[in-house]
Amino acid sequence: MTTARAHKINLESTPYYHCVARCVRRSYLCGQDAVTGNNYNHRKAWLVNRFKFLAKVFAIDICAYAVMSNHYHLVLHVDLNQSLAWSKDEVKERWAQLFPRDANLFDEASPDAAAQKITEWRERLASISWFMRCLNENIAKLSNKEDEVSGRFWEGRFKSQALLDEGALLSAMVYVDLNPIRAGVAKTPEDSEFTSIYERIKAISETLKNKGKNNHPEDIKKALDKAIQPQNLMPLQNKHTLLKSIPSLDITLSDYFELIDCTGRMLKEGKGAIPSTISPILERLKIKTTAWLEMVSNIEKSFAHAVGQLHHLLNFGPNTRERALRGSALASRCYINTLA
Repeated sequence: MTTARAHKINLESTPYYHCVARCVRRSYLCGQDAVTGNNYNHRKAWLVNRFKFLAKVFAIDICAYAVMSNHYHLVLHVDLNQSLAWSKDEVKERWAQLFPRDANLFDEASPDAAAQKITEWRERLASISWFMRCLNENIAKLSNKEDEVSGRFWEGRFKSQALLDEGALLSAMVYVDLNPIRAGVAKTPEDSEFTSIYERIKAISETLKNKGKNNHPEDIKKALDKAIQPQNLMPLQNKHTLLKSIPSLDITLSDYFELIDCTGRMLKEGKGAIPSTISPILERLKIKTTAWLEMVSNIEKSFAHAVGQLHHLLNFGPNTRERALRGSALASRCYINTLA
């Protein structure tokens, strides 16, 4: 039975969510058609451009993304404080970018009806469901028009997972950024086009170019953590984000790159040990070093509507659950028990 969206997305529990949508037809809808030879990779750029546009309109930040041949991943952050700070005029202007006709009719509405509309639009502009609707409907229309067909483009409702703690958030981001490597379509993060890690690396390419034989690792780390990050992505913690009143993820850029690099190598080789430099990061996330790869590899497969420590899984949702969501066994194996 389908779970109600209210039980999947609950902003009182967490503002962070991992979302996935898949094509209903064959994989070449966003990639290479092995039968006809037609290439539809340009649709990946449609998706990236669309959700970046929507992130500017909605009170929603993009933490990580990956666009594959027949599906895409997004890790999103809902910023309710941002939406509440908008004036009535700003709410109207933002909604008009999505639905111009609604904004035109707004001017003819009575004061009470206008106030009701502003409240409704403000809520929708902080809604992951509306964000995904505005994303998927647009891409479906463009693709069907190009193919000269009609009908369903996406296989159904998007899948969402609540990320209930920092460990879950970083695991989901690494899982998403390493999708092309795990699928065998890219060898390294810097080759993984249409992903957030590719964009982060590209944005600081000049900093990385200075990484020579004579550079001390600590100097490189300091340079990375001072680098200007992509405007389209929720920033990782560094000198610039600490000086601004904007949300940032509680991990430095250099730590995240090291986490990505180490995990990507282990996924490719199918084995390997966690370097000692990574251990403190995982300890802060309350994830066992020996279980990190299992955690990242099984975000979608082993967890259901939420990812996090066992007590978070028990408490997630509008009402406290009698038992944990699926994934409780993996959570028990992967997380350090801080309640014992």
